[in-house]
Amino acid sequence: MATAFATPSTVIGLGGSSVSRINTKAFSSSFLKPTLRAKNPLRVNGASGGRFTCFERNWLRRDLNVVGFGLIGWLAPSSIPAINGKSLTGLFFESIGNELAHFPTPPALTSQFWLWLVTWHLGLFICLTFGQIGFKGRTEDYFER
Repeated sequence: MATAFATPSTVIGLGGSSVSRINTKAFSSSFLKPTLRAKNPLRVNGASGGRFTCFERNWLRRDLNVVGFGLIGWLAPSSIPAINGKSLTGLFFESIGNELAHFPTPPALTSQFWLWLVTWHLGLFICLTFGQIGFKGRTEDYFER
């Protein structure tokens, strides 16, 4: 049994195949154009060191002015007492306080906390998104005057 593993054997289809190699010359015909080496459109000389990038390196173009003005721009309207004489920000912070009163236990799924949390943050993110679009659009002349 040990001698069977020690003797080298060729297995057809693996490394040492006894089948001769087929000529891999490309077919040529008068109907076909001569084959050209296709250039990779993603490799452009001088563009990011030969790497293709869809976006600018600093695609977010983060600016703290947008965050500051966006937060103020959301806090001002959300602090208007429009919901039964209370503001959205006030209701949200009040619900945070109510939930922290029984801290180790999480808020119930039927708690008003979730409604105020989602509504307040949705408004904030919408305000920040439009602020980013407007501020960067204005500074980079996307909008005609």
